Amino acid sequence: MAKTILIVDDALTVRNLAKYALSKGGYNILEAEDGSVGLAVTRSNTVDLIISDLNMPKMNGLEMAKAIKSDPKTQNIPIFMLSTVASQEVAQQGKEIGIMVWIVKPFVPDKLLAAVKKVLEGIPLK
Repeated sequence: MAKTILIVDDALTVRNLAKYALSKGGYNILEAEDGSVGLAVTRSNTVDLIISDLNMPKMNGLEMAKAIKSDPKTQNIPIFMLSTVASQEVAQQGKEIGIMVWIVKPFVPDKLLAAVKKVLEGIPLK
């Protein structure tokens, strides 16, 4: 059965690019335009991995990740942050919340797909 990935980003073009890359890997894709919608989608669907932007309206990626990681039903879902923010300080905050991978935009679609495959197959990232 195909794994389901949730892409959370307020930019439709980023969602479409990530969706295109991940669809090549055979994944089912769900989408959300901000963190509050992403949180609702996560709570009402079986999600195997989340890829989220940081800066979004209503609820940002770190706030969404914190809510997901504090819920026993969703706390084990791996989360990738896909952001233009390259700050080590912000990335460290994300790591403390439970962000597994921090990818700086613009991203290489094939590298994103490779990282997702490794995580979902239980292969450690280097």
